[in-house]
Amino acid sequence: MQPKSAKESEVIMTHLVMPQDTNPAGNLHGGVILRHVDTAGGVVAKRHSRSNTVTVSIDRMAFKEPVHIGELLIFKASLNHVGRTSMEIGVRVEAENLRTGEVRHTNSAYLTYVSLDDNGRPSPVPPLLLDTETAVRRHREAELRRELRQQERALEECGEPCMRKE
Repeated sequence: MQPKSAKESEVIMTHLVMPQDTNPAGNLHGGVILRHVDTAGGVVAKRHSRSNTVTVSIDRMAFKEPVHIGELLIFKASLNHVGRTSMEIGVRVEAENLRTGEVRHTNSAYLTYVSLDDNGRPSPVPPLLLDTETAVRRHREAELRRELRQQERALEECGEPCMRKE
């Protein structure tokens, strides 16, 4: 498979926050953001792999700033890392006040997707071409997150006894 750059699959998606998206205080429900983050990440995964993909995990979603009715959400999604069948995609969420033009960073998340073949089995994906300084930095940071996820899985699998220091 030919390597592909992150630029080839990145997406920017938007969503105008309407009353049905919010709570009685006029703040956007977190689940609405999560749905759009997963959609944006999934589009990047599908564009890179050109196959069906499934979400494996979403790393820590922090809600830094509230989003209000009438604001425009902007989802910027880009590929950070590629394994044999998996891909890590970063999604940055911004809210734009359409009256003032002010843009605020409200959320960021890293999602992992796996490519599937026609039988629903994991399938190989093209390697990631690290053609810019940003791509190299994001790849290096994704490697660190991948190591942390592997350590967390190992702890979950071994249970309580391996967490004790005796």
